[in-house]
Amino acid sequence: MLQSREDAILVSANRLLAERGFDTMTMDDVAADVGIAKASLYKHFPSKEQLAAEAMIRVLGRAVAAADALGNDLSALDGLKAMTRWALRVQLAGEMPSLPAQNSVLRSALMAHRGYIDHLVQLSERLGEWITAAQSRAELNPALPPEVVLYTLFARACDPVLPLLKAAGNFDDAAIVEMLVSTCFDGLAGESVQQAAAVPSPT
Repeated sequence: MLQSREDAILVSANRLLAERGFDTMTMDDVAADVGIAKASLYKHFPSKEQLAAEAMIRVLGRAVAAADALGNDLSALDGLKAMTRWALRVQLAGEMPSLPAQNSVLRSALMAHRGYIDHLVQLSERLGEWITAAQSRAELNPALPPEVVLYTLFARACDPVLPLLKAAGNFDDAAIVEMLVSTCFDGLAGESVQQAAAVPSPT
């Protein structure tokens, strides 16, 4: 029962973090959403920082599991696209917490949390291997530092374009995901621009 309640608390916290962000979300909000007394919530998580950290660790753990589930049959580029789709779907489901601001209390708490760092390193290393492999085949721009590509992919997990498209109601979830994957990996340039960029300049 305690584990079930803790799971419900973390699901609620993830959703509220996605909707409101860390600064706006309160422990009262979480307790009310789960349907428990605030005193009971504090028995599981003694602070909002710890609750938010555990919620974000939960999402990172799911991301690591999703990457592992892809196996070794996909190409590096397809693996990166699959993980981007996964992150966008999680965001569409309202389960992706917003990334903490650089100088936020939450970021400080996360950087001091061993579980968060371990999951982040594990996921970053897996994605980093795919990025390096894709760049070696020129499937991704080899001129970009790998960390730029990595941070760009992490940013897609909180892409503000997604909720705007969702709210407009002109596209279904599957179409939104594929359009954002396309803009991430194919860019916005038209075919003529892409072909011109591929033709080496005469010397």
